[in-house]
Amino acid sequence: MTVPGPVVLVGCGRLGSAILEGWLLTDTVAAQDLIILSPSEKPAAEAARARGARINPPLEALTEAAVIVLAVKPAIWRAAMAPLTPFLNDQAVILSVMAGVTAPSLAEGIGGWPIVRVMPTTGVSRGRGVASVWSADPRAETLGRHLFAAMAETVVLTDEALMDAATAVAGSGAAYFYAFTEALARAGQAAGLDATTADILARTTLRSAADSMGDDALDALIGRIASPGGSTRAGLDALDRDGRLQTTLDETVAAAVRRNREMGA
Repeated sequence: MTVPGPVVLVGCGRLGSAILEGWLLTDTVAAQDLIILSPSEKPAAEAARARGARINPPLEALTEAAVIVLAVKPAIWRAAMAPLTPFLNDQAVILSVMAGVTAPSLAEGIGGWPIVRVMPTTGVSRGRGVASVWSADPRAETLGRHLFAAMAETVVLTDEALMDAATAVAGSGAAYFYAFTEALARAGQAAGLDATTADILARTTLRSAADSMGDDALDALIGRIASPGGSTRAGLDALDRDGRLQTTLDETVAAAVRRNREMGA
């Protein structure tokens, strides 16, 4: 698929920069087809400028835009979009990567342009992200999938209401794994390892587990390591005694879902 016009990135913070880097890494969008709107200088934007992207051009440049990617904080999207909408053409698509802001809210604040919501992880910057996609418009959905497929494992959601859960699992999930890894390193210290050794072992174990996972069932992967009566099984039994591991993660995801909805209100 070829995007039929410039791609406009509104906001170049942490997630916007990751998306920009992923597009250029995977050649999904050519630099000369990018317009970046950012109130301050960002390294990713400056790197794109050096390759031909336009940074904060006159708004008349938006008249041929094929897609407007909203990557600003949920609290300021209305203010960010208000000066842009008079310049958008009838065929433009609004692509939002903002957590919690629903398509009806976007339509109410922006107008009748097709909307696609995408929730990517920052791993897209390295071409190894995850992205959840939802749209009620087939053309907008296709465009959303195209813009992320080369740099993310892409999942299409059947209902917009699932976006908050997908965000809580994938968008936030990397932080949960990092927090678990940090706690594992601390537990290693408590068992007698020095801090540096514990940190190296915990980090490299996470990397090794991710590299070895493939598409096999998760319970099968656990079973390959945790033999009956062994030390790994003893550790897993302690980790999930009385179902506390599942309960903790249920509460973690539910809290993130609630916060997503609060931010979009």
